Amino acid sequence: MNRIFLDVHALQTVPPSNLNRDDTGAPKTAVYGGVPRARVSSQAWKRAIRTYFKDEHLLDPAELGVRTKKVVELLADRITAFDPSVARETALTLADETIRAAGIKTEVPKRKADQAKKDAGPLPAPESKYLVFLSSRQLDGLARHALEGAADITAFLKSKENKARARELADMRHSVDIALFGRMVADVADINVDAAVQVAHALSVHRVDNESDYYTAVDDENTDEETGAGMIGTVDFNSATLYRYAALGVHQLAANLGQGLREDEPRTEPVRRAVEALVLAFVSSLPTGKINTFGHHTQPDAVVVRLRTTRPISYVAAFEDPVRSNGGHLREAADRLAAYAADVERVYGDPETTLTWVLRVGPATLKLAELGTETGTQRELAAAVARAVAERLEKPA
Repeated sequence: MNRIFLDVHALQTVPPSNLNRDDTGAPKTAVYGGVPRARVSSQAWKRAIRTYFKDEHLLDPAELGVRTKKVVELLADRITAFDPSVARETALTLADETIRAAGIKTEVPKRKADQAKKDAGPLPAPESKYLVFLSSRQLDGLARHALEGAADITAFLKSKENKARARELADMRHSVDIALFGRMVADVADINVDAAVQVAHALSVHRVDNESDYYTAVDDENTDEETGAGMIGTVDFNSATLYRYAALGVHQLAANLGQGLREDEPRTEPVRRAVEALVLAFVSSLPTGKINTFGHHTQPDAVVVRLRTTRPISYVAAFEDPVRSNGGHLREAADRLAAYAADVERVYGDPETTLTWVLRVGPATLKLAELGTETGTQRELAAAVARAVAERLEKPA
């Protein structure tokens, strides 16, 4: 299969906010170019992208997965959905045995077990020892497998063939989010999935120093004689123009997804849907840390997407020398990005095989229009990129 990469770059300005906190509650930062920058971790934005898939119904629920420790309860729900005559306790037993047959270790958390003994209640359902990422279709397959052995699940799974089948069912028909972001199962390395997409930590293009907001809250029931605040606190924040970047290995995504949901659909259709959803979600997703406090609802000021056959290229070095404020950072950031991207592509790019799309807002980002084909809306952008990806995949290697 051809090696195909998709680079997605964005400039996004956020007002006072705390999108992603460190262990002290302050916005995350990093030193780059010798100065402190605002930072939003890749984990925070990947979580926002996965949530956006679901909340905005970008994909069929069957094409999404769930990452949880409560995998036994989740599988038990599928078992009883397929066969309502199975009692809940029986379903939990079937689910636990099947999950362990797939190689995933489970246990009843000690604190929950101690609480159950204290309350003289039944033991809670076992949980996996770590977060497990399973697709909807994998859960369905495991549930049907468990029901096949429902008469005596222990004996059923002692069979090497049935045990191997449980592991196989946990490693086939991956969801889009597993195919994109990968999966690591510490105890079963052979069902790990290599991520197709790499998401960089978002960095401010300029120096940022965190600030602190001192606030008070008044007790609504205080009388006139009761003065003072009912609560006093502080919250840290910053504001920034961020450079965001993600690189997608389209060939890896295609390998992870395998065949689509329907046998009659083109081989490239699952990848086309996944790419379209990823571009839409990358552009419009937003980490929600302290969002009720700051209401930091912004969209990117500019997005540049490049489809290439050479290796991925980030343009973050355009901002190694931090942008200085001249009544704002966006215009200089856009100008720098346009100039640096053109230089990099001149030296390292392949103009014969590289396609470029630009989505932008306002006059400050005008220079970026010179990089490629402008699209009017994010949906037009996502659809155009996804079509081009499908066409590339259809070409012989």
